[in-house]
Amino acid sequence: MSKTTIFEYKGNSETVTWDRRLCIHVGECGRAKGDLFVQGRKPWCDPNLTDRADTQTVVTRCPTGALAVHDADGLLVEAVPPENTVTVSNDGPLYLSGDLAVDGAADDMHSTSRRVALCRCGASKNKPFCDNSHREIEFRDAGSVGDTGLLEIEAGGPLQVKRIPDGPLEVAGNFSIRAGSGRKAWSGRKAYLCRCGQSANKPFCDGAHKDVGFQAD
Repeated sequence: MSKTTIFEYKGNSETVTWDRRLCIHVGECGRAKGDLFVQGRKPWCDPNLTDRADTQTVVTRCPTGALAVHDADGLLVEAVPPENTVTVSNDGPLYLSGDLAVDGAADDMHSTSRRVALCRCGASKNKPFCDNSHREIEFRDAGSVGDTGLLEIEAGGPLQVKRIPDGPLEVAGNFSIRAGSGRKAWSGRKAYLCRCGQSANKPFCDGAHKDVGFQAD
């Protein structure tokens, strides 16, 4: 089996990369209008068939960071989002967007500094990233958020995501949490988010990882 994890699709001015370690096949790329991504075509992605603006727009729709655009010097072509957000998806992962520093991301996972999908069911074999294990274990949580946090926070700035060994994710910085319904539900500067899948107060940690013997770096 090939050990290649990052695939490059070179264009005249930009290169699109796909990182199989992060992809959970959400389908934003394949369903996008235009000729950048076409299923069954070889190559599947061709940056020369669309303009630069459209390339960047489609690539940044990928919520996991599996897709990225690099310029001729190999630098990431993607602006820092003006706000940091955590979206609690229905029966799925935590989708983060912003100026991110994710503990556990490899140095060559470039787009995880902007977009990433993190496991919250506890079953991923690729922690802290989602690998769709929530489907296999039939994880169920609609992404409702009960707490409201602070009324006002500053916009943007660095967002640090730290793994607590055998415990939750510590998220620190200015950020908001969106419920699975899309509602902006919570704002604050620090929260501990469940990643064992057992909290009764999802997406927040309630200490359930201790009772279930959750183990993760």
